[in-house]
Amino acid sequence: MTEAYIYDHVRTPRGRGKPDGSLHEVPAVDLAVTTLQAIQERNHLPPVMVEDVVLGCVDPVGEAGGDIARAAALKAGFGKEVPGVQINRFCASGLDAVNFAAAQVMSGMKEMAIGGGVESMSRIGMGASGGAWPVDPKLAIDTYFLPQGISADLIATKYGFSRDDVDAFAVESQKRAAKAWDEGRFARSVVPVRDVNGLTILAKDEHMRPSTDMQSLGGLKAAFEQMGDMAGFDAVAIAAHPDVEAVRHVHHAGNSSGIVDGAAAVLVGSKKAGEMASLTPRARIKAFASIGSDLALMLTGPVDVTELVLKKAGMTKDDIDLFEINEAFSSVVLRYIQAFDLDPGIVNVNGGAIAMGHPLGATGAMVLGTVLDELERQGKQTALVTLCVAAGMGTAAIIERV
Repeated sequence: MTEAYIYDHVRTPRGRGKPDGSLHEVPAVDLAVTTLQAIQERNHLPPVMVEDVVLGCVDPVGEAGGDIARAAALKAGFGKEVPGVQINRFCASGLDAVNFAAAQVMSGMKEMAIGGGVESMSRIGMGASGGAWPVDPKLAIDTYFLPQGISADLIATKYGFSRDDVDAFAVESQKRAAKAWDEGRFARSVVPVRDVNGLTILAKDEHMRPSTDMQSLGGLKAAFEQMGDMAGFDAVAIAAHPDVEAVRHVHHAGNSSGIVDGAAAVLVGSKKAGEMASLTPRARIKAFASIGSDLALMLTGPVDVTELVLKKAGMTKDDIDLFEINEAFSSVVLRYIQAFDLDPGIVNVNGGAIAMGHPLGATGAMVLGTVLDELERQGKQTALVTLCVAAGMGTAAIIERV
């Protein structure tokens, strides 16, 4: 099987996913174009060398619909020969897009492809594409459907994380992200979004709140308590997990991932393709996997898929230097650290989505790039990237510097 290498990656800064966010005026296709053009220009690629563009997009409707990957490739000037495909595995879409691109290279069907993702959450509201799971009564009842916030609180309850625990994790995420920006750790990979006149619209993640502390978070009301009580979802959670007597609601906007706009792209290719383009590989994609997991807990998929991807790679957790897990909610990461008894100092070294935001279709590619940069900064070798996924799934990949 052909080996797949990462040659480059870029992302946009994350803009607040609201009408007053800096990227609200920029359609999703243009966010994706920003990253595709940056990959092409930075690596001096003849556009036709890219044999496919795979982009995650969780709400591909309206201006973000109609196979946004093909539209972005055309608008980026890649030429009519370069195809594109949009995929959706909810929050893991960006990582799965890279995995899908890598799979094409590994199979020998492609020599070079781009995987990535895009989401404009200020322009296309979260959940705009709908779905059967929450609205089909037979499906929802039989599978213990819960909103993600209730699931996050259920995880915290079941595995013993207090309000102070989840808030403290959020404060640390903010501190780490601020430090990473202050020290220029993202400078190589974040490309500014510009307007038609070439003027910079946004050059830095704008969702961060570095001044966040325990006192400010302590004043926020739990966001999902009323939903759990009045809509009956706490009862569903307890029915699915009878060992839980009552759901303790601990999550709120300050310890959950931020709603933002953004895009990312990762250049993947074979050794042959890299030599043809005079590129030096930065990492090898060693293994990847996706898995289904507990439906009510929903967000513990990273634990299950990590066990699977380590097995596929013939590795153990001790072989991994750095872990990067999407911060959908604080309890997701805390449970992951607990399950594998990890040193928190090697998990999300530069903060995560609680501080910087979670542009659904793009985040997976973003966190993959973030941890590759961190491996290089620290002079370490291996990293594992994983994300929880709606509807009870998990996706992961292991990369190794070369």
